[in-house]
Amino acid sequence: MKNFFSNLFGRNNDPKSIVSFDVVDSIYAHLYHTESQFEFKMKGMHNAVSVNLFTFPSSFDYEETQKEIEKNGFKNSYEVLNELYKKLNIDPITQDKIEQELEFDYLHIQFYTEPPARIKKDLKHVFHNFIIFFCCTNSLETNDFRILYNNSYLFDYIKGILETEYIDINEPKNDIQEIGFREFKTVLQGICQYVNIEIPQGIELPSQENLLLDEEVTVESFEEFIKLVSRGNVDEILVQKQSKKLFKDFKKETKEYHAKVEGHWNFFEVINCWNSDWKFDPEDAEYFISEMIGEDLNFEYPEETYSHDLFPYIQSALEKHDLELMTYDTQGDNYLFFVANKNDVDRILELSELTKIEVNQL
Repeated sequence: MKNFFSNLFGRNNDPKSIVSFDVVDSIYAHLYHTESQFEFKMKGMHNAVSVNLFTFPSSFDYEETQKEIEKNGFKNSYEVLNELYKKLNIDPITQDKIEQELEFDYLHIQFYTEPPARIKKDLKHVFHNFIIFFCCTNSLETNDFRILYNNSYLFDYIKGILETEYIDINEPKNDIQEIGFREFKTVLQGICQYVNIEIPQGIELPSQENLLLDEEVTVESFEEFIKLVSRGNVDEILVQKQSKKLFKDFKKETKEYHAKVEGHWNFFEVINCWNSDWKFDPEDAEYFISEMIGEDLNFEYPEETYSHDLFPYIQSALEKHDLELMTYDTQGDNYLFFVANKNDVDRILELSELTKIEVNQL
């Protein structure tokens, strides 16, 4: 059951924007009537998009969550809700409605984006939380919504949502928000596509493409991946052998890290790559990348520049050859570099998501 209160803002229903009441309310209706949560893959996006419907107080009626509520200085979830409403300028829940145990719903949408250039060397992905509360504007019926946002992992969920801020989707305050807010529009389109919600005519779509990563994973997926990351410089028999092994490991859905990546390491040993720790000299980069591409690569860089600070200069030099330096995510204290054809990078990233072989741009 939706219960909302009036606020002071104008109705959030730009007829041309996908971030509008009609679209968001349709997503809510699907969550309320069909499934309260789902995840799906989008092309070019790290990991899955997560979409959830939560309800005060029933979603928080658990011992662990109650401990989080008390740890953050509140007696019950209604007090948490009122704290969030305060951020949004929505009237608080009154005691009589609390005694009636009325329920109040909200949407929580989570996804990753690439970080802005200034922090790309330190952070591979940014995690975005969009928390949507419905309300009434100059009406007795629900006709509007407000969004709370942050870009932090919610290890303590109550603390995390309390640290969100009210945002205007059209007015990002920094480059992280600018990327996240732009991608949020595309994510809404992806959600509608995934659950077959018809987007009203006249809305300006962020993308004209199929946004869903719905391709079936086969042995051929791994064959294509191997050929692209090796730029075709690998024996066909090895391609077939490695792709069958990787596909077999993929089907097992191995959860333990070392078991999962053992096959990946064996695969990368058959292509021309460079394994380095997190600290390397420019001379090392020039030598090993030259080995990988089969010709001398010299690049200019400021004095006393090392390791990840060299990436922009390496990429600029490789770009002249229509190449790009990429890395397999070892989740350890080392890099595993390889060089890809620049026009293959998008497809490599798509196949990375499909095959669960985590490679990243630098």
